[in-house]
Amino acid sequence: MRKPASTWSLETFGRQRLSQHFFMRDFMYSEITGFHGVPNLPENPDLALENGRAFCAALMDPLEETFGRIAVRSGYRSPALNRYGNENKLNCAHNDHPLECHIWDRGGGDQAIAGASVVVPWFADQYGQGRDWRDLAWWVHDHLPYSEMWFFPKLAAFNLVWRPEPWRTISSYVAPRGMLLRRGESPDEPRAARQARYADFPPLRGLRPPVSVAYAAATSGGDGS
Repeated sequence: MRKPASTWSLETFGRQRLSQHFFMRDFMYSEITGFHGVPNLPENPDLALENGRAFCAALMDPLEETFGRIAVRSGYRSPALNRYGNENKLNCAHNDHPLECHIWDRGGGDQAIAGASVVVPWFADQYGQGRDWRDLAWWVHDHLPYSEMWFFPKLAAFNLVWRPEPWRTISSYVAPRGMLLRRGESPDEPRAARQARYADFPPLRGLRPPVSVAYAAATSGGDGS
């Protein structure tokens, strides 16, 4: 796939299927684009799709099937858009920051990365009534092959990251702030204590391999919508 250079080709890119529940368009919205007019055009569309499919199969689909609709607050950012956001202090890390997960087309192989800032509405309602964000963090840790998570105060939103070799770190801007789990460490809370936190959570569903390129092409649609 060539670099999108027109409304039509960007539309085609957005229709590409990433997984059972997600298309590329679900991750393309950006307030920086809407307000500042910086296009969200990938430099390497094929790599963005490859990493996005792995991310959605491993993490987003299981969340969606387990908890219902998952809200994407910030998904894919092109290198140019993210650079603009960083230079203008719009809450974007610099492009070569190792924790910048929104640029899906900046590296392949062992350097591949994809992520998004998401909200689990099922949990956000409970968090708004005082539930501990760590209940969700430990559920993800014990059930999904995430690489990094870090949580934010509003709605228990969190950055969720996929890498081919996961780092398995958890950090938060919500009290208790800082690192809950460092790379290579084991959780301080025993598994039984973690399980007690999320005993009322629904059972895990939706683990499956990434969508194949052929399947994605056959199910991406062509009606222009």
